[in-house]
Amino acid sequence: MSWGTELWDQFDSLDKHTQWGIDFLERYAKFVKERIEIEQNYAKQLRNLVKKYCPKRSSKDEEPRFTSCIAFFNILNELNDYAGQREVVAEEMAHRVYGELMRYAHDLKTERKMHLQEGRKAQQYLDMCWKQMDNSKKKFERECREAEKAQQSYERLDNDTNATKADVEKAKQQLNLRTHMADENKNEYAAQLQNFNGEQHKHFYVVIPQIYKQLQEMDERRTIKLSECYRGFADSERKVIPIISKCLEGMILAAKSVDERRDSQMVVDSFKSGFEPPGDFPFEDYSQHIYRTISDGTISASKQESGKMDAKTTVGKAKGKLWLFGKKPKPQSPPLTPTSLFTSSTPNGSQFLTFSIEPVHYCMNEIKTGKPRIPSFRSLKRGWSVKMGPALEDFSHLPPEQRRKKLQQRIDELNRELQKESDQKEALNKMKDVYEKNPQMGDPGSLQPKLAETMNNIDRLRMEIHKNEAWLSEVEGKTGGRGDRRHSSDINHLVTQGRESPEGSYTDDANQEVRGPPQQHGHHNEFDDEFEDDDPLPAIGHCKAIYPFDGHNEGTLAMKEGEVLYIIEEDKGDGWTRARRQNGEEGYVPTSYIDVTLEKNSKGS
Repeated sequence: MSWGTELWDQFDSLDKHTQWGIDFLERYAKFVKERIEIEQNYAKQLRNLVKKYCPKRSSKDEEPRFTSCIAFFNILNELNDYAGQREVVAEEMAHRVYGELMRYAHDLKTERKMHLQEGRKAQQYLDMCWKQMDNSKKKFERECREAEKAQQSYERLDNDTNATKADVEKAKQQLNLRTHMADENKNEYAAQLQNFNGEQHKHFYVVIPQIYKQLQEMDERRTIKLSECYRGFADSERKVIPIISKCLEGMILAAKSVDERRDSQMVVDSFKSGFEPPGDFPFEDYSQHIYRTISDGTISASKQESGKMDAKTTVGKAKGKLWLFGKKPKPQSPPLTPTSLFTSSTPNGSQFLTFSIEPVHYCMNEIKTGKPRIPSFRSLKRGWSVKMGPALEDFSHLPPEQRRKKLQQRIDELNRELQKESDQKEALNKMKDVYEKNPQMGDPGSLQPKLAETMNNIDRLRMEIHKNEAWLSEVEGKTGGRGDRRHSSDINHLVTQGRESPEGSYTDDANQEVRGPPQQHGHHNEFDDEFEDDDPLPAIGHCKAIYPFDGHNEGTLAMKEGEVLYIIEEDKGDGWTRARRQNGEEGYVPTSYIDVTLEKNSKGS
C-alpha cells in the first residue's frame, strides 16, 4: 500500500490530512502540558499541606512523644515524599513527552512544507508542458485549415479557364507554403505531445509517488512518535509507582505503630505529680449542743483542755510561719474554733471521740471574703524564674514526680558531657605523651591550656552532677516519706500534701508544712491590716543598678540602669535583695543586677 499509487490524484486531500496530523500532535502536546501543570500544582499543594500541619519545633520539649502524633508526623513525611514523586512525574513528562513533542512538531512542519512545495513544483512543471503541447496542437490545427483553403483556391483557379497562368502559379506557391508550414507544425505538435506524455508519465509514476511516499513516511513517523509519547506518558507514572508504594507502605507502618497503651503511659509520665490523694474529711458532729445539758461538765472540761492544747499549738506554729519579708512574730489571739480532739457524751452516758474542723467552710470563706494575699518570696522568685529561664535550676516549681524526671534527664545529659570531656582529656594526654617522646611533632606545652580548660570543665560537670544528684536524692527521699506523713495528717487534717506552702510554693522546712487552724473571716483581714501597717525597715546600705529590671511580678521593684536604691534587707542566698526607693516604694530586685554597698555598722543588722 502506497500513497503514490493509490492516491496519485489526491494531493489536496493529503495536504489537509498532514495538516490535521500536525494539529493533532500539537493538541496532544497541549494536553500533556496541562497534565504537567496539574501534577506541579498537586505537588505544591501537598507540600503546603504538609508544611501547614508539620510542627514548628523550637525546642526539645515541643517534640512529639505520643505514638499517634509520631505516626501522624511520619505520615506527613511520607506524604511529602509522595509530593516529591509527583514532581518527578511532572519533570519526566515535561522532558520526555512535552519537550520532545514540541521539537518534533516543529521539525514535522518544516518537512511537510518542503514536500508540499516539491509536489506543487512538479504539478506546475506538468501544467507548463501541457500548455506547450496544447499551443503546438492549436497551431498545427490552424495551419492545416489554412493549407486546406490554399488547396481549394488552387483547384478552383486550375479548373477555371478564364484564370491566367500567373494566378494559377501564385495559388500553387501559396498551397506549397501552407502545406510546408502545416508539416512543420505537425512535427512540432508531435514533439510537444511526445514530451508532455513523457513528463506526465514521469510525474504520475515517479515524482508524485516519491513525494507522496515521503509524506506517507512523515505521517507514519508522526504516528510512531505519538505512540512513543503515549508510552513515555505512562512510563513516567509507572517509574515512580515503586517509590509511591513505599510511601504508602510507610503510612501503613506508621498507622500500625500507634500504641494506645504507650500513649496512656506517656500521659501518666507527663502529668504525674507524685502527690498522695487527699485524706478523708472528718465527721462534724452538730448534735453536741443538743446534749449539753446532760453532759455539760464533761464537755466544758473537754473544751478547756482542747483550748489549752490549741493555744500552745497555735503559738508553736506561728513561730515557724513564713512571712513575705522575713519572720514576723505577732501576739497570737486565742483561737475561736476548737480544732483538737475532744470527747462527747450521748444521752445514755457513753462517750465517743469527735473531730471538729471546717476545712471546706474555711476555704470557701477565704475565697469569698478574704483579701488577696501577698505572694510569698518563693512565689515571687518562681514567677521571675518562669520569665528569665534558668533561675529555678533545681526545678522546685514542678511537682515531685516531674521534678525527679527533669533532674534525672539533666544528670544523664551532664554524664554524657562528662564522658566527652573525659575522652578529650585522655586524647590530650596521649598527644602530650607523643609530643614528649617526639619533640619534632609538636610542643607539649601548647596542649597545657587546652588540658587545663578540659580539667576545669570536668570539675564543673562533676560539681553540677553532685548538686543535681543531691536534689534528686532530696526529691526521692521526700517522695518516699510522704506516705508516712499522710498517716499523721489523717488525724488532724492540718498537713498539706507535699511541700506546698499556703501561697502555692514549696517549702524546705518540715514545720512549715503544718498549717494553722482555720480562723473566722476577720482573721485574714486582721493579718493583712497588721502587715500593711508594719513600720518600714531601716536602710543598711545602698546599691546601683547595673542592668535595667522591669519588675512585672508582684512584690518586685522595677529599676533603671544606673538608678541608686536603698538596701533594707540582704540577699539570703536565693538571689534576691530587698530595696527601697527614695519615695518609699519597696520590693525585691535580682542581686546579680545591682552593685551593693553595705554600711559597716549595719552589716549585722
